[in-house]
Amino acid sequence: MPPETATAPWTPAVQRALDDHKARPGALLPILHEIQQRVGHVPPEAVPVIAEALNLSRAEVHGVVTFYHDFRDHPAGRHVLKVCLAESCQAVGCDHLLAHAKQRLGVELHGTSADGAVTLEPVYCLGNCALSPALMVDGDVVGRATPEKLDGLLAELRRPA
Repeated sequence: MPPETATAPWTPAVQRALDDHKARPGALLPILHEIQQRVGHVPPEAVPVIAEALNLSRAEVHGVVTFYHDFRDHPAGRHVLKVCLAESCQAVGCDHLLAHAKQRLGVELHGTSADGAVTLEPVYCLGNCALSPALMVDGDVVGRATPEKLDGLLAELRRPA
């Protein structure tokens, strides 16, 4: 590992993921998932380290990180709110729900509220079409979401720990 990354806080997690998976065929995705799970994001400074270990170009690794919506290159808030934007949810007004979430949080998609509590992300189907519009909060699906229900969820998420 280059000396400038040897002391980065994410270095042990990246090294462990590489050690655990680099010998596997198609190792890149398992490595990225493990780093995301351990660090909370895939640090951009880790991309060249991963690329070198897997004999890939930096562009290849960066391309995978940026292509998949579940990978992020910066830390998320304490909670992640995903608004479903698939067809079923569109048919029942998810665009209004998304606009409400943006307004309440003061962010655009992929942004984190100023208090660091909530990151707002899109998702393109939660498999909960019968209960559209749907949200996901920290991995839990919420159906028949309304602006009022969203306000209640946001109040809970923003409550001090």
